[in-house]
Amino acid sequence: MNEVRTRIAPSPTGYVHIGTLHTALFNYFFARQNKGKFIIRIEDTDRERFVEGATENLLGVFNALKIEHDEGPFLEDGKMIQRGDVGPYIQSERLGTYKKYVDQLLAQGDAYHCFCSKERLEEMRSAQQATKQTPKYDRRCASLTPDEVQQKISAGEPFVIRMKVPEGETIIEDEIRGTIKFNNADIDDQVILKSDGFPTYHMAVVVDDSLMNITHIIRGEEWLPSAPKHVMLYKMLGLAVPVFAHLPLLLNPDRSKLSKRQGDVSVEDYLKKGYLRDALLNFVGTLGFNPSGEKEIFTLQELIDAFDLKRVNKSSAILNKEKLDWMNNQYLQKMTFDEFKAAAKDFVTGDETMWKAAFIERGRVNRLDELQAKLSAYETNSDYDASLLVWKKSDAADAKLQLENIKAQLDSVSFDDLAGIEDSIRSYMTAGGLQAGNVLWPLRVALSGQEKSASPFELLWVLGKDESLNRIEVALQKLV
Repeated sequence: MNEVRTRIAPSPTGYVHIGTLHTALFNYFFARQNKGKFIIRIEDTDRERFVEGATENLLGVFNALKIEHDEGPFLEDGKMIQRGDVGPYIQSERLGTYKKYVDQLLAQGDAYHCFCSKERLEEMRSAQQATKQTPKYDRRCASLTPDEVQQKISAGEPFVIRMKVPEGETIIEDEIRGTIKFNNADIDDQVILKSDGFPTYHMAVVVDDSLMNITHIIRGEEWLPSAPKHVMLYKMLGLAVPVFAHLPLLLNPDRSKLSKRQGDVSVEDYLKKGYLRDALLNFVGTLGFNPSGEKEIFTLQELIDAFDLKRVNKSSAILNKEKLDWMNNQYLQKMTFDEFKAAAKDFVTGDETMWKAAFIERGRVNRLDELQAKLSAYETNSDYDASLLVWKKSDAADAKLQLENIKAQLDSVSFDDLAGIEDSIRSYMTAGGLQAGNVLWPLRVALSGQEKSASPFELLWVLGKDESLNRIEVALQKLV
C-alpha cells in the first residue's frame, strides 16, 4: 500500500471554524494511525474573500492545540515558512501549475471557453427557475468554433473556462456513505478557470491533491455535491482517483447550521473562554465518532488508535455545549497545581494565595474564564455576625471551644499538605467523639466569613498558617 497522505485545505477567510478543526482532526487521526503524512494546504484562490493574516492565525491555532502536520506552511517565531517536497502549499503561488492542466482539458475537448456576461447568466438562471428547471449553464459557448473563440479573445472579450460534463453517471465509493450515484445530466458545466486567471476551487483541488499524492480526501459533507465534478476531472486528466470520505455536518442543538448568531463557532472563541486544549480536542474528536459506547474521556493517542472511518456516523453531529462544559470540568479536576498554573496563566491574577484559591475552585467551574469571579470568597471578610459561627445543633460556647482547640491543633500542622491538614483535624474530631458540624462549621465560617464557601481544609491550605490563625482569632473575639 502507498503511503497514506491526508490534508486539511482551509481558505484564509477569517477565524478558524470549529468545523475546520473537526475535519482536521479526522484527517490527523487517520494519517497518524496509518503512519502516514498529514498536510496543510492553503486554498486562497478566492481573492475577494481573502483576509490578511488569516493563514498565520490558522497556524497559530494549530500550534496552540499541538496538532502537528508534516508538510505545508509552518509558523515559527511569528514567521511563515514552508516545508515539504511537493510545495508550494499555497495555491496563489501555484498558478502556473494549473494552466497546464486547463490547456490539456481544452485540447481534449473536455473544457471550453465561455464568454457569457454575468447579466446573461443571471437572466438564464431566472428563466430556468421560473420553469422549475435545475439551474445550470445552457452551453451556448460550447458550440463556438476555434476561430470564433480566437476572434473573441483577440477582441479582448473576457472569458472563463468551463469543464464539459460528459453524459452518463458518476459513481463514488465513499468510505462513510458507501456507493453514491450521480446523474451527470444534473451536474453543471463548472467554471474551472476564472476571468482573472485564477483556477476555481474545483480545478485547483484536483490538481493539488494529485500532485501532492493525497491518498484520502476526508472532508465535510457539504462538499459531497462537488465530488462527482472532481472525479470527472481526475478521469479526464488521467489522474488516480483518491479515496473519499465525507464527514457529517456539525449542527446546533436545534439542528440549525452553526453560525455566529447562535454562539461560538471559532476555535479561538473556545480557547479564549478557557476551554482546555485536551478537552476541546477530546470533544471535537468524538463528534460523529465515539470509539466506545460508555467511555467519554480519551487521550489524543487513544483516539488515533481507535479511529475508523467506517464507524463515523452518516448523520449530523450535534455541538452540545453542556457536554463540552462537563468534559472541560473533568480535565480541570485532574490537573496538578503546576499544570493548572500553566493552563490558567491568562485567566488568574493575584498572588500565590489567589493561585491556590483558583486551584481549589477549578473543579467548581466549567471554564477558566469563570475562575476570577470565584476568588473574592477568599479575600478577608471580618464583617459577619457572630451568630453565623454557631452550628444549628450547637451554641456559642461550644463554637468558641472548638475554635480554640483547632487553633492549638493547627500550630504544629504543615500547611503545605492539604491531605495532612484534613487528617489532623479529623483525628481531633475522632479522638473527641465530635460531630463534624460542631468543628467544621465554625472553622469554615471563621476562615471565609460566609455561610457558603469551600471546605475548611481547602481554606486552610489556600490561606496559609499565619492568615488562617489570624482569621480564627478574629472569630474568637466575636464570640467573647
